[in-house]
Amino acid sequence: MLTSTHWGVYDITTENGAIKSIVPFDRDPDPSPIGQSLHAVTGPVRIRHPAVRKSYVEGGAGARRNMRGAEPFVNVSWNEALDLAAAEIKRVTATFGNSAVFAGSYGWSSAGRFHHAQSQVHRFMNCLGGYVAHLGTYSLGAARTLLPRILMDMDVMRSQQTAWVSLEQHCELLVAFGGVPSKNSQVNSGGISQHEVRPMLKRLAAAGVKFVNVSPLREDMNAAPGAQWLPLRPNTDTAFMLGIAHTLIAEDKHDKAFLARYCTDFEPLRRYVMGESDGVAKSAQWAAAICDVPADAISALARRMAAHRTMINVAWALQRGDHGEQPYWMAIALACMLGQIGTPGGGFALAYGPVGIEGANARTFSGPLLPQGMNAVKTPIPVARITDMLENPGGPYDFDGKVCTYPDIRLIYWAGGNPFHHHQDLNRFVQAWRSKPETIIVNEQYWSPIAKFADIVLPANTMLERDDIGSSNRDRHMIAMKRAIDPVAEARSDYDIFSGLSERLGSREKFTEGRNEAAWLRHLYDVSRERARKIDIDLPPFEAFWSEGLVEVPPPREPAVMLKKFREDPLVNKLPTPSGKIEITSSTIASFNYDDCLGHPAWFAPAEWLGSPLTGKYPLHLMSHQPSTRLHSQYDHGSVSVASKIQGREAITLHPADAAARGVNAGDVVRVFNDRGACLAGVKIDDGVRQGVAVLPTGAWFDPLDPAQDNSLEKHGNPNVLTLDKGTSRLTQGSSAHTALVEVELFEGELPAVTAFDPPRFATRQGT
Repeated sequence: MLTSTHWGVYDITTENGAIKSIVPFDRDPDPSPIGQSLHAVTGPVRIRHPAVRKSYVEGGAGARRNMRGAEPFVNVSWNEALDLAAAEIKRVTATFGNSAVFAGSYGWSSAGRFHHAQSQVHRFMNCLGGYVAHLGTYSLGAARTLLPRILMDMDVMRSQQTAWVSLEQHCELLVAFGGVPSKNSQVNSGGISQHEVRPMLKRLAAAGVKFVNVSPLREDMNAAPGAQWLPLRPNTDTAFMLGIAHTLIAEDKHDKAFLARYCTDFEPLRRYVMGESDGVAKSAQWAAAICDVPADAISALARRMAAHRTMINVAWALQRGDHGEQPYWMAIALACMLGQIGTPGGGFALAYGPVGIEGANARTFSGPLLPQGMNAVKTPIPVARITDMLENPGGPYDFDGKVCTYPDIRLIYWAGGNPFHHHQDLNRFVQAWRSKPETIIVNEQYWSPIAKFADIVLPANTMLERDDIGSSNRDRHMIAMKRAIDPVAEARSDYDIFSGLSERLGSREKFTEGRNEAAWLRHLYDVSRERARKIDIDLPPFEAFWSEGLVEVPPPREPAVMLKKFREDPLVNKLPTPSGKIEITSSTIASFNYDDCLGHPAWFAPAEWLGSPLTGKYPLHLMSHQPSTRLHSQYDHGSVSVASKIQGREAITLHPADAAARGVNAGDVVRVFNDRGACLAGVKIDDGVRQGVAVLPTGAWFDPLDPAQDNSLEKHGNPNVLTLDKGTSRLTQGSSAHTALVEVELFEGELPAVTAFDPPRFATRQGT
């Protein structure tokens, strides 16, 4: 039977109630191996029973919360666990209001649309009067705030991104800032049935498309044959683009007619680029000094881009650095200067590669969606500002032109996701996590860090233990995800858990609407079937879909070309910006008077980078990109991820010269450190990493040497003990994860054991 995951569709066979084989979907041209990690669903890390932290079950809310993550749990019955959780939700909301509950619960969780944990917890809390939510994503925090001001909503823009087949037919030059990393294209939120990025890059090459990879990492374009590699310093892409812009203006190669008809006020940016506004010309020579790329290479690329049908691709990673909105804004401005926006194979993309679905020749149709209801609490926080929120209740902060106030959080409810993976500066995060909330409730499948650092842990089942529907916007298949195995031990679905809590809190009828899981699946499918008819998609009746196991959504009549209609008539097809045009200069943003974000794109030196004095102490720029062997931290304990470890640690990749200078060899274990923390990692050596850069993927489960001690050595290779927890700017407040300097040294002495995948200790409660 088929199941859908965020990294692919797989055919699961069982024998005597256990998984026998996991075979990739036969329609997938480039399946991901991550699916083999699903064998871990019955492994020792699985949470089998409801559990409560020992001090909490004995002393109640807030008891010894400084010991979260460091003391044993007590197994309890489902009734006791649900009674405890419901009573605490009732106490907090009655005493402090629903604005004292944070249920941002960031995470991908299941690809199934009904059993999507984040949707379930949000619906549950909305039925009780709401909760403090999060805005944006760690992936796209800066972009989601910036783009509506200058272009359009990020998801609307993504839905019309130019299709790969258009590039195959019309593009001549693909310039990729941050590359098109094939490891990232394994995954997609909501599932992906056909992985096409690597095959399409080969087809583009066969059609004559040339590639330029502007990135510190050669592997960011490893699937594109013959790609030219320009290894710039991390976080300097905006300066590189400004150098290109200067060449275009100086040599009169920019498209003045396009700028006048489709854009607002290019003149302030022109004056800035040419140095007329601040006395500093942003020439190729100026950019070269910042980026450490030859000026001739920058100028030559500018001329190639002007002479050919060019697609500018900008990875999501670029806006996850300090001032992360600037490379996106500047890339759009650069595409405007070339004048190719709205043409087949030309313009810009934000971006091909970060997830596998971008550029697919598929319809924009999301399939079934669980309604979450209306949130009565109107004080959401930017997603990457959790630690700030916990540290500064009632404190002010700037965000998107407003002065906002952090709420006073007393209870956290998390379902699906792992902030000990996503969040930055984990040592600071852990201190806030332990000190502020009185209660932390978690629905989890495995004894991951979020579970070990909780008070009440409710065991949730996996996608293999329940029926669901797999569907993703712009994927070609909707999958009937039939239960493959029985729930492990006492695990329940999130829906069952929230139904039980709703029963105790008087909201069951509102939450369930009188439906069981099977009735919800049929209802959500039928609703999506009606939506499909409105866009000329004919889905079969539910019985036929469930019996067949999948349905294929027909492709669009013609491949998408982003902003094609806008180019054809910018008056009839205005953009949702104040001017109706692309805002190269935004008078709205300028009116905010931020010192870290002007009214047009500009270069701001990052807080930490290879051009700063801090390199005297920490000379390596840390890139903590997405892993190739798992999705974020999901299934880090699975076979595919575990096989990639070095002496049980996540692998850090160094340039040969950097490794030699520190006396380390491939396979060694090193200590990676800065003023924020330290972790251990195994060494890989690769000349495809720019010298001065260290690459340590995210997702290793947080594993401190002494969980009871603050700032303890992390021994598994989690880079977020090192990353900078700083908002990208006062405008966007996104994650600055890619702005971090570190040093590396050989670890000497006895290596501590990795215990990340060990269940916690268990105890009996006092008096039993």
